[in-house]
Amino acid sequence: MKLNIKNTIKAFFFMTAVLAQVKCSSSNDVVENPPVVNPPVVNPPVTTNDVDFWLTKGDQSVLLAKQSGILGFGTTVNAYSTIEVKDSQKYQTVDGFGYTLTGGSVDVINQLNPTRRTALLQELFGSAENAIGVSYIRISIGASDLNAEPFTYNDLATGETDLNLAKFSLQKDKNLIAMLKEILAINPKILILATPWSAPIWMKDVNSFKGGKLKTEYYDVYAKYFVKYIQQMKAEGITIDAVTPQNEPLHDGNNPSMYMSAVDQGNFIKNNLGPAFKAASLNVKIIAYDHNCDNPNYPKTILADADAFPYVDGSAFHLYAGDISALLNVYNSYPTKNVYFTEQWTSSEGQFAGDLKWHLRNVIIGSMRNYSKNALEWNVANNSSFGPHTDGGCTMCKGAITITSGDAYQRNVAYYIIAHASKFVPMGSVRIESNSGGNLQNVAFVTPSGTKVLIVENDGTATETFNIKFNGKWVATSLEAGSVGTYTWK
Repeated sequence: MKLNIKNTIKAFFFMTAVLAQVKCSSSNDVVENPPVVNPPVVNPPVTTNDVDFWLTKGDQSVLLAKQSGILGFGTTVNAYSTIEVKDSQKYQTVDGFGYTLTGGSVDVINQLNPTRRTALLQELFGSAENAIGVSYIRISIGASDLNAEPFTYNDLATGETDLNLAKFSLQKDKNLIAMLKEILAINPKILILATPWSAPIWMKDVNSFKGGKLKTEYYDVYAKYFVKYIQQMKAEGITIDAVTPQNEPLHDGNNPSMYMSAVDQGNFIKNNLGPAFKAASLNVKIIAYDHNCDNPNYPKTILADADAFPYVDGSAFHLYAGDISALLNVYNSYPTKNVYFTEQWTSSEGQFAGDLKWHLRNVIIGSMRNYSKNALEWNVANNSSFGPHTDGGCTMCKGAITITSGDAYQRNVAYYIIAHASKFVPMGSVRIESNSGGNLQNVAFVTPSGTKVLIVENDGTATETFNIKFNGKWVATSLEAGSVGTYTWK
């Protein structure tokens, strides 16, 4: 009996030891229920927005709208095409972007109630978040064809002359002058180019505002007419930065208009206008030509005249005929002289999408890549009937703004064409290098504050995804067919 109890106790202790060994398994043993271990939290890298992006689409679903997506520079390789911007290579300094402020534009803007009128002028010429910062305007010396009627500042009865310009008066442009003063209060640095459509009739070889030539015996008095205009505008507090001797000198079918050959304009500049400005101590640029890109030989004829050359600051162009490369043609021939792009209209029959593409490609990107100092669309504003205009003036010119009532206006394609540059590229900016080819037409600038600006137009028929590369890093973005993007970064 004692032996059995002893054997039972031994068996008990043996089993206890075995169980203890099973529970204390080595690290090589399989553990059926391992403890749950939470991995350390790794936050993804923070992506900061380096590039701001404003977009306009040809279908008008997006109009100069700042995009909310994050565009951060990096070095992740991809297969997209690349627009590389280099600020080490600099080209021309930019004077500005804008429109012609016609007498008709002034008339219709003045039909807005005071609150809306002020708001529109601030939007066009101001620097607030909702403004587009127009920095350059063209005005007519006397009437253009987008005035209600033709006039000059020295209109006389048939047979009369006024060699001393005693009857010279700016009175017929009093509303334009008043608006210019308001614009200068908003932007005191805005540049103003002034251009005549016609000399006073009594100085011409036809008794009409339309067509004809300036008589040679009146060259000197017409030069004094320019001087008097500039001096009286200055007395009103308005500084004229530049003049052209004649708007579209080879187009004498407009009302008003006047024909002036290249030889005649060269003679007028070297013998009359240039010396008159010098005698009056006027520091006002004289810009030749002011007509289409199909005739670069016109300004080159004037610049080839050794006596006219010193008086001429440069040449101005429109693009109703020819190719925008004419600016480069003239610039390369006379690289010490400037080139300017001073007028292009949008038609009442045009389509937003087509006009947006064509004008961005040619007027904004094309003119700038061909050394232009500025880029101007035609008139600021008109009414719903595309008026006012003279009898025989443009009936299809669509302004950047249409005034629809005393309380309302609409923004047209020319508004967005200019805004994609004027809002971001102020006076004093410098064009810098960017490679351009294929469907992605583009031009780049550095502003006086150091901001880089890239304007891109997708001229193709499909969405394009591409890189913007700067200083060894890049960011990927995309534009739908016919869209325009302005990209800015520090």
